[in-house]
Amino acid sequence: MRSRRKRGLSFYGMGSASKNESGFRRGSSSKKNSGFNMRGGSKSDGGFFGFVLAHIGEILMFLPFFVMDLSLRIMGHKIEFYPAYYLQPNLFTIIWAGLFIAFTKYLRGIAGKIFYWLMFIISFIMFLTNAIYYSLTSFYFNFSLLELASEGSSYIADTIKHTPVYVYILAAVVIVLAVIATVSTKKSEKFQWKKLVAAVIIFVCLHLLIPVTMGSGNKNLRWNSFKKARNVYSEFSDSNKSMKVSGLYEYTVRNFYITFLKPKAKISESDEKFLKNIYEAEDEKKSNDYTGMFKGKNVIFLQLEGMDEWLLTKKNTPNLYKLKNESIDFTDHYSIYTGGGSTFNSEFAVNTGFTTPISYNENVYTFNKNTFNNTMAKLFKAQGYAVNAFHMNSSEFYSRGINYKSWGYDNYYGLKDMLDGRDKEDLSYELDRKLIENTTFYDKMFKENDRFVDYIISYTPHTPFTAEKEVGKLVAEMRYGKGKVPELSEEQVADLMVGETDYMVGLLIQALKDNDLYDNTVIVAYADHYLYTINDKSVLDKYKETDNNLINRTPFFIWSSDVKAEKVDRTNMQMNILPTVLNLFGIDYNSNYYIGKDILSDDYSPLAFFSDSSWYDGNAYVADGVVTNGAKISEAEIEKKSSIVSDLIKKNDLTLKYDFLKDYK
Repeated sequence: MRSRRKRGLSFYGMGSASKNESGFRRGSSSKKNSGFNMRGGSKSDGGFFGFVLAHIGEILMFLPFFVMDLSLRIMGHKIEFYPAYYLQPNLFTIIWAGLFIAFTKYLRGIAGKIFYWLMFIISFIMFLTNAIYYSLTSFYFNFSLLELASEGSSYIADTIKHTPVYVYILAAVVIVLAVIATVSTKKSEKFQWKKLVAAVIIFVCLHLLIPVTMGSGNKNLRWNSFKKARNVYSEFSDSNKSMKVSGLYEYTVRNFYITFLKPKAKISESDEKFLKNIYEAEDEKKSNDYTGMFKGKNVIFLQLEGMDEWLLTKKNTPNLYKLKNESIDFTDHYSIYTGGGSTFNSEFAVNTGFTTPISYNENVYTFNKNTFNNTMAKLFKAQGYAVNAFHMNSSEFYSRGINYKSWGYDNYYGLKDMLDGRDKEDLSYELDRKLIENTTFYDKMFKENDRFVDYIISYTPHTPFTAEKEVGKLVAEMRYGKGKVPELSEEQVADLMVGETDYMVGLLIQALKDNDLYDNTVIVAYADHYLYTINDKSVLDKYKETDNNLINRTPFFIWSSDVKAEKVDRTNMQMNILPTVLNLFGIDYNSNYYIGKDILSDDYSPLAFFSDSSWYDGNAYVADGVVTNGAKISEAEIEKKSSIVSDLIKKNDLTLKYDFLKDYK
């Protein structure tokens, strides 16, 4: 007998006006049996249990979608961003699944079930794709990968074979849940368009509201933008973080929109002509006395955190000091400082030959969807090298895992990622020596490949420079003993920290000797930035010129056991490192595809520019067209070099903005 009691709207208006509209099949037991019915529990029963029974149909339809999303995000528990229990991704999943269920309930007849299975099949395919891809690569699937589908097709059988069993078990569970939901759901007798419209309106309102609950994010360029959920959601450039903040359904729809539907920024005819004139011009680089000097050798890129020139001394850093004095030493090198992550900017510059955009705000770790065909890793790999990166921090920090993969690295290894069971109070993994002492890192650096490129990033000389906490306390106690650390200034703590980095370098040199690699390995060493992180700026005033961008001068040298030591005083910057190294290794490249030129070439023109468009040529420091260091230089020369800098910045920024190098190999 049909009840005449009216019911209010449940989530998305899914409650029904009648038993027939509930969409859930009920048994035919009589009232005499128990006074209990599937719609609302016993006649007198209310509360949670009654609510569940009243909406059991919707719950069963919801479960497959929720299980797929939640299990995917739990799979990525190592990603240090937005745990699975956080509110926003779960809300996104609830509103998307709710929308699917609303269409299922309110479309007439078989159309509802057809819609449900259509949404389920699409969702299931995306679930399975993401689960398999993540289990094999530690990255969630991105639609931009479809461009490589032809390359990956030959690996399908291998992929199926190596997919963890739990993925298939989960898939089976989800299918069973979907079947149960479908069997238990009755067809609607009429098209309930008013309720459907109400469901869509509720969905739209909630969809607009959820991102607001993530906060405002960073509106300007900041080093920590990648840590802010609102930035991650807005930029949607990091597939791992985007999945964690959005959930499967929001991630899929938004990723599809950004990849295929979002209108691309259209380059103007004049800007396109400007770039084509550069990239299609004849490559004018020429061989020089250094070309191929290190051909066939291994190479270690040693990026030194905060290793300012005044810190690199015979007393504080004897190993580095010795290497520097046995090297090709570039004595007038500048590391561009940016507010958007100077450490990663150096990694980006050395690996791609480009730098953080200057004319607009965009962190370089968001450019992982750009196609860089001429990165350091890709060119060395084409010569048969294995290319791997090693650092203390996790692959999520600065989105390194995704970026290094996009540059062509075989792997990015984060020590922090390998120590899940560590004591949270034990910060010993932040000591640079652990990069070499860790047996897994050691084997991968020195034992696994015939020819290799190791990109090693140090960490210890990092803020805060105090002996009272964190790694500063650790190095101070190692020096003086626990409970015996005297009061130390920031400068003294910085000295201790770089001493730790130097100890790591000593271990590195010994490892090369122990593995018969000493005479066949080149070390390219440079600092990521000057020590701007120190709070007591008077320390910098003692050692550096601090009233302009020349404060950015940092060490850069290239060592090999058989190289003749020499000092090169030609002014240069991070973007010059890659073309210089490629020439030394005799690797062919197109010099037009980079911002900097080979420092050792016969026709090299000394130049470094900075984030405010000021520049220095080893003689004159020019800001806003004015010489500010008293150097003698003609107006014509100022105008000429200012124009060169302007064009380099324009080339850099437009190339990144429009992914212009995608078609240049």
